Order: sequence, then C-alpha cells, then structure tokens
Amino acid sequence: MLLMVEVKVITMYSCFAKGHAALGGEPCPTLFESVLSLLEKVKNKPAEKTRVPSPVWDVNRLVVYEKQVFLSLVTGIYGCRWKRYQRSQDESSKWECAWFIILSSSFLLLLFWSYFWLVAQNDFNDFNWSVYNHSGEWRDETIPILTSTTVGFSYITFLLILALFHISLGQQLNLYWVHKFGVLATLLTIVSGFVSVDDIWGDEWEIILVSLQFTAPFLHIGGLVTVTAVSWLVAGYVVRKERSNFQVMVLTIYILVLLTLCLAPLTFTCPCIMDRHVLKPPPVIIGRRGAPMLAPENTVMSFTRALQHGANSLEADVTISVDGVPFLIRDHTLRRTTDVSKVFPSREHEEASSFNWTEIHSLNAGHWFLESDPYWTVKALSAKDRSRIGNLTICSLVEMLRLAARANSSVLLNIRKPSPDHPRFRSWFMDTLWTLQKAGISQKKVTWAPDTDRGRVRGLLQTTNEKLSVKEIRHRGITSVTLHYRKISYKDIQAYLANNVSVTVYPVNEPWLYSILWCSGVPSVSSDAPQVLRKVPYPVWLMSHSAYNFIWISSDLVSVAVVMGIFFFQKWRISGMQNYNPEQIMLSAVVRRPSRDVNIMKEKLIFSELNNVLGSTEELSLFPENGLVRYSHGGLSC
Repeated sequence: MLLMVEVKVITMYSCFAKGHAALGGEPCPTLFESVLSLLEKVKNKPAEKTRVPSPVWDVNRLVVYEKQVFLSLVTGIYGCRWKRYQRSQDESSKWECAWFIILSSSFLLLLFWSYFWLVAQNDFNDFNWSVYNHSGEWRDETIPILTSTTVGFSYITFLLILALFHISLGQQLNLYWVHKFGVLATLLTIVSGFVSVDDIWGDEWEIILVSLQFTAPFLHIGGLVTVTAVSWLVAGYVVRKERSNFQVMVLTIYILVLLTLCLAPLTFTCPCIMDRHVLKPPPVIIGRRGAPMLAPENTVMSFTRALQHGANSLEADVTISVDGVPFLIRDHTLRRTTDVSKVFPSREHEEASSFNWTEIHSLNAGHWFLESDPYWTVKALSAKDRSRIGNLTICSLVEMLRLAARANSSVLLNIRKPSPDHPRFRSWFMDTLWTLQKAGISQKKVTWAPDTDRGRVRGLLQTTNEKLSVKEIRHRGITSVTLHYRKISYKDIQAYLANNVSVTVYPVNEPWLYSILWCSGVPSVSSDAPQVLRKVPYPVWLMSHSAYNFIWISSDLVSVAVVMGIFFFQKWRISGMQNYNPEQIMLSAVVRRPSRDVNIMKEKLIFSELNNVLGSTEELSLFPENGLVRYSHGGLSC
C-alpha cells in the first residue's frame, strides 16, 4: 500500500534563526526533533495513503536565502544555469570532465600559438613574403592571424577561469552547448593554423628555442606561480577521505610537474646571465636593404634613412640586367615592388634580370609601399616623405655604392648569379667589378657573398652563407660568416669567435633578439629596423650568475613551502568538516553568512538522520525549487 507524505523543509525555527531559545517556556525544539517526531507518527499510522498537513509556519519567513550574485554569474555564463535550483554540487559527469580536458588543451595550444606569434614579430615581413611566394599575391596575413588569436585566446581563457571557479566553489561542471561549439571551432582553427604555418613557414618554429634564451628565466617564475596557485584545487581533490587510483595519479603528475619546474633552470642557456664586465661592445648594425620600415626596400631613400638612423653598414641584393647593369631587388620578378603589371602587363611574370636597365628605371618602386604598408609605418610618415616615396625608382648598384662611399660606410652585397641562358652569364662578374670601380668605393669596404668565386675576387672581403665546421672554415680560409639567427647557436658563435671568424647574424629586428646576440658577443647584425636597434643602449636585461641562482633557488623554496602549506591547510579543513557533530552544525546556523562546506554538511546530516529512521527500503528526495521533502515507501512515490 502506498504511503506518501510531504513535509516542508524548515532550515530552523524562527526562534532559533534569531539565535535564542523561546523565552519563558520550553526551549526551542531542534529541526531534527521536529522532523523525526513527525516521521515516527507517520510510521505508526495504518498502511494507507495518508497526507500529513504541512506545518503552519511560513517557510519564506523562516528561511533567509542569500543572493549569490557571483555564483549565479559563474554558473550562468559557463553553463546557462542562472537559477538556484538549476545548480548542483554533485560530481561532474565523465562527459563534462572530458569537455574540461578539451577546454584546457585548447588553452595550452592557444598559449603556445600566442607565444609563437609574439616572438615571431621579428619576421613578420618574411612571413608575408613567404605567403606571397606561395600565392603570388601580396597581402598582410599577420593582421587576421593576430586578431583571431587575440579573440580566441581571450574567449578560451575566460571559459577556463569560469571552469576553475566552478571547481573551487564545488559546482558541477556543465558547459553550455553554445560554448562547446565555440571551443571546438577554436580548437579546429588553431590546429589548421599549425598545419598551414608548418607548410608555409616551417623553419620559423625554431624561433621558439631561440627566444627561450631570453624568456626562460621569466617563464620559469610564471610557471612556478601558476603551479603553486593550482595546488589549491589539487589539494582539495586529493586530501579527501576516500581514495582512488585517479587521485593518486593526479597527485603524482602534479608533483612531477612541480619538480620539473624547480629543476628546469639547470637546462637553461641564457647568454645574458653573465658578469657585466665581460659584456662586449654592441654589435655593428647593418641596414638590410636599407631601412625598409621607413622607405621602400633597396631604394636610395631607404639606404639614406638607414645611415641617418645609425646604421654602420648597408646590405643589398644585387641582380644583373640583360644589358649588364647591376641593380638592387630582392624578388626574382618585379611584380611585388613595382608597377610592372601596368607598364609591361604581358611581362609581369618574367624574371627581373630579363629587363634592360632603361625598362627597369622607368618603373615606379614606391607606390606599392604606400598601398600595402608592409611594416604598418606609412601613417607615421610625413606628407613630404610620402610624396617622395611615390616617385621612387629602382636603385642601381652604383648609386648605393656612391652613397656608402660619401658616408664612409661599408657594404655587404648578396650577388645573384644570372642563369646559364642569360646574356651576361659569362660577364656578370666583370660587370660587378667594373661597377665597384666606377663608384669609387674602397675595396676594403666591400664584402662579397657568396664566396664561390674566391679565386677570382682580389682585394675584396668575402663571406659565406653556409654553416660550416671550424675545420672546414680553416681549410677554406674563410674569415667571415653571414648566417640566419635560426642556423647558429650560442656554442657556434663562441667557436667561430675563438677562431677569429667574424659573425654576422640576420634578420635582427627586435630588441630582445639584439640583446641575446649582444650578450653572445656577435660583432654585427643585419636588420630591417636600424632605427629601433639604435635605441637599445644596453641589453634589455643582464644578470650575474650569483644573482640568478639566488632568485632561482629562492623561488623554488618559496613555491614548495607554499604548496606544502596549502596541502596541510586543505587536509585540516576537510578533517574539520568530517568531524562536525549535530550540535556544531545547528549552532553554526545562527551565523548570517554560513560557509558552503557547513551547508553541505547540514544537508548530509539531515538526510543521514532521516535515512536511519526510514529504513533501507524507504527513500527521501529533496526538491529545492519548491522547498519540499518527498518521502516514498516501497520504492514508489507520487
């Protein structure tokens, strides 16, 4: 026979809610006495459907609900659970835990992706140039990448913070379906970005290792702070009374991560951790294609700007025209940096060396710079500079050499040999030498690359673009190397310098990279931004070995001490909760703002006392939305 009773759940009587017993009479009965007495009467009734009248007290007057605005915002934004009855402190399902793992993985990928593009600013123009070589159209791809990365990283970070708040507040994780689509879309976008960059710009990943020579000490401190903060959540999970294999695994992984971070500085190679008196003079700055951030690359104006902003030397890319005139251009064609598509529309895809000098000199080499703004610097230029840029033409080698001779500056020439079917294939070498003599520059001021024609070059300095061993360098009699910063390590630099081999590194556009090479002792760097590097009077940071060791060891000790303190505190707090007795729980109710843990213990105690009375075959269910306790007998309810 069905037995059903509905009882209003009363947190406490009004006399007890005010913190005192009834005056002038019997003491105020406890909630347990009232509930248990009522249930005892129900058990003694005949086995028939009985409905016990609800108490006459107004529950709205007896119970004071606090407005948990912060908790509502957290659960509302994360899982669209804005109302109190929609929230739950039950364990999160495995499916929601999987979504949390996906969210965390997306955050870590985005963190790595953001760091990559932060340090890759040194090579943004090279990235756009690589895209141009693949697609044939020049466009600044860094702007949409940076915009989408900023939006995605902010979104995923915000969701992760909300998820961590859920865990710390004991709320059940339940990611809203809209956010699930957002997380998946962000994750797929980042993965496709990794694949695309690896295809177009795969060599650039090495800049991560290069940048760690500068950022590793700071990343170490940041990692320690993060892992120390996470210890609060880890400790709260693993110090529970119940034990599981997963808890042991979480604790083991956390300890391994903490130990790895503490010992990570043993693997660091940071050139700027050195004594100040050992620091060498700053590297000589070479204007790579002039100052291409201030004027179109490989033009007279660009080289002039480089010398005005402190460049000690100039670097240029040399191509031989069909009539034997050496001129300056980086690309194999004239499409990107001139208006050849308008002047010679049928020849825009032809090699630049297939034009004669008259045709080349008739092309405009400035409009593309104003239209594409490759370095985002056009708006900072004056109206007079923009007017001059709009009328620039391609620079010949003799013009650049004469400019360098007047400034008593040296030059570095990257010669591009003509193809075998070119009319000047056999005479290009003499064409170049004749141009040097015509310009009137001292041969000691000219460095020639590559060094494949060493036997024919007399009186000129030569440099190699190959990374060779010290033994090979000695065998070939090389005295200078010009290498990309990704191809040379700190040990390579020290080995070259120890054997009196001059080292030039390119491209160096950011102060942090310039500082690393300065501390490494590099004699010269080739830069697209001489105006930026000239404003770096000293390495961005420099620290002695003793100072860094003190900071490293102190940070490790403080982190370990704080983590141990958090674990002990969490253990003490959980143990205190487990030792609550009925009187302590009920007395704590007089506090106007009870803690979440005490509220949980109250609920558990009420249900445990009622279950002891009802027996194993009787069930009690709570409906928070209407303040009712439903009792069912025999597994049935209504």
